[in-house]
Amino acid sequence: MTELQLSQRRKQVLRIVIQEYVENALPVGSQSIAQKYDLGVSAATIRNDLAALEKAGLLTHPHTSAGRIPTDGGYRYFVANLMAHTDLPSHERHMIRNQFHQARREIDQWLRLSTAVLAKASTGAALATSPRSISSRVKHLELIGIQDKVVLLVLVLATGTLKQQLITLEKPIFQEELSRASNQLNVEISGATAADLPNKLEEFTGFTREVGELVLNTLLQSEEQITDRVYRHGLAQVLAEPEFTDGPQVSRIVEVFEQRTLLQEIYDDVMELSDVQVMIAGEGRFGDMQDISLVLSRYGVPDRFSGLLGVVGPMRMPYGRTVGAVRYVATLLNELMHQLYGQSR
Repeated sequence: MTELQLSQRRKQVLRIVIQEYVENALPVGSQSIAQKYDLGVSAATIRNDLAALEKAGLLTHPHTSAGRIPTDGGYRYFVANLMAHTDLPSHERHMIRNQFHQARREIDQWLRLSTAVLAKASTGAALATSPRSISSRVKHLELIGIQDKVVLLVLVLATGTLKQQLITLEKPIFQEELSRASNQLNVEISGATAADLPNKLEEFTGFTREVGELVLNTLLQSEEQITDRVYRHGLAQVLAEPEFTDGPQVSRIVEVFEQRTLLQEIYDDVMELSDVQVMIAGEGRFGDMQDISLVLSRYGVPDRFSGLLGVVGPMRMPYGRTVGAVRYVATLLNELMHQLYGQSR
C-alpha cells in the first residue's frame, strides 16, 4: 500500500475523510468537504477524487449513503504515509508523569495505572501484560528459620517477582548460619540467570548447594511461564462504539483480552520490534480480527524482561494520538523500571 502514488490533493482528501470519519462515525461526502475545507477546487472535483480513492481501494461507501468511509487499506495508507507524528500535549505528559511518580513503586501499580491512562487518552480499551523474563535473574534471597527443621526461602527476581519455598532440613540450623548462607549466595549469584548458575553451584557444598539448586529450579520454571496476567481498562467504552453492535464483532475484540494463545502470538510479534506497532484489521496471520486495530509496544529493561502494552479498538481510531500515548507511557515505564531494576545485574 505504501507504493501507491497519490497526488497531494488526493492525499489531503483521504486525510480529511479519515479525520472526519474517526470523529463522527458518519460517511463523508464531497459537498461537506468543499464547505468545511478550503481545497481550492469544486465539490465536483472532490467527488472525482473520492471516486479515484475508492477505485484505489482506500475508500468505500455504504449502500445507503453517497458519502465515503475508509477501508482497512485506507487506514493503513494513512498510518504509513499521512499520519503526523503526534506527541501528547505537554500538560498531559506532565500530569501522567506525576501520576506515576505518586504511585507505589511496584510493577503491578504501574501497569494498572498504564491501562487507565491509555484508555482515557485514546478512548480505546487498554491492555498490558505482566513482564516476562527474557532471562530470569536473581535479585536477592533470604533464608528465614520457621521451625527447628523448616526454613523459608524467599527469592526476589529482577522483575520484582517474589518466590517463596519451604525447605525441610535433616537437622536444625540456627538463623545465624542461615543468614551467613544467604549473604554468601547473594554475593555469588545476584544478577545470575539459569544459564549462569550451574557453574556457580560448583563452588558450594552442603546446605548452601541445596539452596542454590532450588534457586536454579525456580529460575527455570519462571522462564517456562508465558505472560500470566493481563491488565485491562476501558473495554466497556469500546463496546459502546457503533462498530460493536453485533455479537461477532464483540466476540473478536473480547478474544484479544481473553485468549491467551492469541495474546501470546501478538506478544511474540511485538517483542521483535523497537517501536510502536499498528495492526489494522488483523494484518498477516491475525487476519480474522476484522474491524479491529491494535496499537502496541513492548516495555521493560533490555535483555532482562519485557511486557506488552497497548490499545485495542475499532479501525476508526485516532491513530496519531493513540500512537503518541502508547509510545509515551511505554517510554515512561521503561525509565521507571530501569531505575528500580536496571542496576541489579
